[in-house]
Amino acid sequence: MSADIDSWRVTLPCTRAEAEAIDAADDLAIDAVLMTTEEVEDDREHWRLDAYCEHEPDAAMLAALAALVPSAAGTVPTVTPLTAQDWVTMSQAGLEPIREGRFVVHTSAHPVDPPEGGRAFLIDAGQAFGTGHHATTSGCLAMLDGLADRPVTNAIDLGTGTGLLAFAAAHLWPAASITATDIDPAAIDVTRENMAANHVDGIELIVADGALSEAIAARAPYDLLIANILAGPLISMAPEVAAIATPHAAIVLAGLLETQRAEVERAFTACGCTVEAVDRRGDWSILRLTAGAERYVPTRPIDPKGRDGWALDL
Repeated sequence: MSADIDSWRVTLPCTRAEAEAIDAADDLAIDAVLMTTEEVEDDREHWRLDAYCEHEPDAAMLAALAALVPSAAGTVPTVTPLTAQDWVTMSQAGLEPIREGRFVVHTSAHPVDPPEGGRAFLIDAGQAFGTGHHATTSGCLAMLDGLADRPVTNAIDLGTGTGLLAFAAAHLWPAASITATDIDPAAIDVTRENMAANHVDGIELIVADGALSEAIAARAPYDLLIANILAGPLISMAPEVAAIATPHAAIVLAGLLETQRAEVERAFTACGCTVEAVDRRGDWSILRLTAGAERYVPTRPIDPKGRDGWALDL
C-alpha cells in the first residue's frame, strides 16, 4: 500500500429512507464518517452511502455498514483508498456556481464575479453542510432575497453549517445584528473561516443546542429567524424558536420534505405563527412564516425529543 494513502472510502447504494435514518441516528457506533448522497434527483431508490475511514476497513466494518442499508443486500461494497489530494478533488468536483436572486455561491475551483448589485460567496465543500448546492439551502437564499425590502434589525441563523445564510442576511441588512449558531463546534469553526475568506465581519457566533442558550436569549427577540435543519428538530424546536421571535417576525424554515411539511406547519401554527409562502423544490419544501401579533410564551417546558441529528444542515 502506497505511503500516500491516508484514508479509505466504502461505497454502497441505498434508498432515501435508509439515508434519512442514517443522517438522523445519534450514535451508530461505527468508526467512520458517514455521508449520504442523492444519486438521482427526487428518486427515492437511488441514493448512496459513503463511509470514510482512517484505517482500511475490515470484514466487521464492512458488515456493520452493510447492515445500515438492507436494500443493498448482495451488493459488494466498493472500497477506495484515498490520498490527501483525492479529498481536495472530491470536495470541489462538480460544484458549479449556483445563483439565487442577487447571490452567487462558488467554490475555489469555480471562481465567479458577483452579479450587479449582488454578492458572491466563496464556500468550499468541507467539514460542514450548507454549500448552497442542496435545494434547501438555495431555497433559503431565494426566500431571503425575497425579503430584501423588509426592515430587519436582529437576525439569527440556527444551525448555520457553513455560515452561508447568515452571510446572506448580513449582506441584505448590513446594519442589523446577525447571530449564527450551531450545535457542532466544528461548524462554528468553519463559519469563522468562511467569514474571513469572504471578508464578512460582525456576526456573533454561538455554539448552542437549538435556541436553548443564555447567549441566544440575551440577544432576543429576533425579527428574522432562519432554521435550515431537519423536520424532526424543527418540530421539537417550534416553541423555543417562536419564543425568541418578535411579534410579526419573519421565520424561514427548511430541511423538510414535502411529505413532512404539514407536521412542521402544525408545530409552528400552534405557537401562533402563520404560513406565508412555500417554495417547493423537488421533494423538499422551504417555508416562510410570520410570528404572531404577540410574542409567544411557551405554556410548558421545552421537550428536546426529536433533536437528534439537527446539526446535519443540508
